[in-house]
Amino acid sequence: MIFFYASLTALAVITTVVLVLKKIKKDISILELILAVGYVFSFVFFFFGLLMHDNEYYTAIDPVDVECYIPFGEKHILTLLFYFIAFNISIALIWLKGNKLPPLAQVLSFSFLIIGTIISFLVFLQISEHNTESIDMYDKTDHILFFIFAPVVSLIISTSLIIQTVTNTMIVASQKTYSNKFLNRLNQFFAKKSNLPLWSIILIIPLLLLVTIVLILFGQDSNSLIKVFTETTTWRFSQQMHPPILDHKGHYLCTVAASGDPEIVKPLRFGKRNGNTIIVNRQLLIANAFEEMIQDFSPKLHRFIRGNYDKYGYNLSLKINTNRMSNLTYLLMKPLEWVFLLCLYLFCEKPEERIGRQYKF
Repeated sequence: MIFFYASLTALAVITTVVLVLKKIKKDISILELILAVGYVFSFVFFFFGLLMHDNEYYTAIDPVDVECYIPFGEKHILTLLFYFIAFNISIALIWLKGNKLPPLAQVLSFSFLIIGTIISFLVFLQISEHNTESIDMYDKTDHILFFIFAPVVSLIISTSLIIQTVTNTMIVASQKTYSNKFLNRLNQFFAKKSNLPLWSIILIIPLLLLVTIVLILFGQDSNSLIKVFTETTTWRFSQQMHPPILDHKGHYLCTVAASGDPEIVKPLRFGKRNGNTIIVNRQLLIANAFEEMIQDFSPKLHRFIRGNYDKYGYNLSLKINTNRMSNLTYLLMKPLEWVFLLCLYLFCEKPEERIGRQYKF
C-alpha cells in the first residue's frame, strides 16, 4: 500500500517537472529532462535523509529510534542555504539564457556557479564518511543512499554548464576581431587558452567577502562556511563530540503488563532487549511491531510519539509493581492492542511475520 502511494506520488512529480520544463524551454533535450528529474528526486532523498539525521552534536540521542546527527551545523545553516539558492538560480539563468545574459548578470551567475560547485564537492566529501562507532546499532552506511545523489547530480549539472559556457565564450571570442593589434592578440590568447571566464574567477573573492558581510548582519559568523561542516559530529569534517547515547527503555506499559498472571497475560516466550531477557506476550510483540511500522513510515512522527511516551510512560510503569496491577494494565491496553493489530493488517504486507520477529534472541 505504501509502495503504491509512493509510486503514484513519484509519477505525479515526474509529470509535473517534465511539463513545467517543456513549457519553460521548448527545445529541451531528453538528457536535460532526465537530469532535471534526477535533480529534483535527489533532494527528495536528501530531505528524507535529514529526517533521520537531524540532531545537533550537543544532543543526546537514542539510536534505537533511528536517530542520528545532522551533517551540517544548525547555527550556520543559513550560510549554506544562501549559497544553495544562489547556486540554483545561477544554474537556471545559465541554462535558459547562456551567453544571452547581460554581461554583469552572466559574470555573477558564473561566479556563484563555481562557488556552488566547490560547496557541492565539500558536501559530497562531508557525507561520504560517517563514523558511527560511538553510536550503538549504527554500523551501516545506508545514509549514503539518501545523501549521495544530491551533491553528485549537482556536480554533474554544474560541471556540464561550466564546460558549455566556457566553450561558447571561447567560440564567441574567437570570432571577434579588434582594430587594435594588442587587444586582438589578447582576445585570441584568451579564446585559445582560457579555462574559465576570467572576470568570473576574479569576482569570486570579493563576492565571497560581500556575501559574508551581509550574512554577518543576519547573525552568521565570518567563517560560517567552514563551521557549517566542522561544528558537527560523526561526519568527515566534524570537530565536535556528542554526549553519551540515551538508554532506551522500551514499551514500559506492555512490558509490565506481560509480567502479570500467566493465565491472563498469556506469555509466549522469553525475548532479548538491550542485552536483557524479558517476558514476551503477543500484546508486547504487537506494540513493538506497530512502533516499527510507524518508524519505517515516518521517523519524525515516531520520534515525537516515542519522546512523549518516554516522558510519561516510564514513570507510570514504575507504579505498576504487583501482579494485580499488571493484570489490570494488560486488560486496559487490550483495546489499544486491537487498534495496533488493525493498523498492521491494513498497512503491512506480512503483518504476522513482522510481529513474530520482535525481541528475538
